[in-house]
Amino acid sequence: MSEYYQLLGVDKSASERDIKKAYHKLAMKYHPDRNPGNKESEEKFKEISEAYAVLSDPEKRKQYDTFGSSGFHQRYSADDIFRGADFSSVFGDMNFSGGGFDQIFSRMFGGGAAGFGQSVKGQDVEYSLTVSFDEAYRGCGKQIRFRLENGTERDLSVKIPAGARDGARLRIKGKGAPSPVPQGLAGDLFVVVHVAEHPWFRRQGMNIEADLKLKLTEAILGTSTNVETPEGTRKVRIPAGVREGTKVRLKGLGFSDPRHPGQRGDFYAVVSVEIPGKLTGEQESLVRSLAESGL
Repeated sequence: MSEYYQLLGVDKSASERDIKKAYHKLAMKYHPDRNPGNKESEEKFKEISEAYAVLSDPEKRKQYDTFGSSGFHQRYSADDIFRGADFSSVFGDMNFSGGGFDQIFSRMFGGGAAGFGQSVKGQDVEYSLTVSFDEAYRGCGKQIRFRLENGTERDLSVKIPAGARDGARLRIKGKGAPSPVPQGLAGDLFVVVHVAEHPWFRRQGMNIEADLKLKLTEAILGTSTNVETPEGTRKVRIPAGVREGTKVRLKGLGFSDPRHPGQRGDFYAVVSVEIPGKLTGEQESLVRSLAESGL
């Protein structure tokens, strides 16, 4: 059994782009349409296609590099090797005759329900979607429109789960580009969520923080005050002598965890003590009295 890197004529350090380029060049040379009736070329085409299916997949390549050719084939069947392989970006500029691309591979690799044609997946598509802080907090539905490389436009309803994080990737199976072969699977759509900043709320993991401004006297004597949260106004009690930066916790008013329904973070009001920049004569006199008393 030939070594995959040798088959494609690349080094083990070759990039994904180098591997794709090498396979494309060899596929153009050995494709059965260009070598009708040549069993040797057909076998070569089969070998380089298998090599590309493995080396173009990061996880399969890692397994191959770790266990070697013999160990790899003990873990992966032919169906496993070609399942999910993306040949669409390689063969986009190649025309096929003799029954079509999928039938050529089906003939060479055995066909059937798990034949190669069904494993030739279309390209995945990425779509950036910006939602508000409140929409990420509560979850929402969005209507999006995107265009595929072939010019086709698609309208789709997307559900953003409550607690979605900035940068989250939501996979929508089968809504990407169509496969280049009739029996192949369509790619997937990945919606990348971007959460807009809030005027006064800050997200910290599943928790939310907001500044709570207190007067100097409120911080010294303690007070009860209202705090705005995503769930509306809540009253909190501030103990006497509270320090700058103290966090007052409101349990269960943070973000939901999309991976663990029912789990939620907390809301924290972060104390900020306002020091007046200018005092009236009376206020200054009172403060001086406090200072003289040792406060």
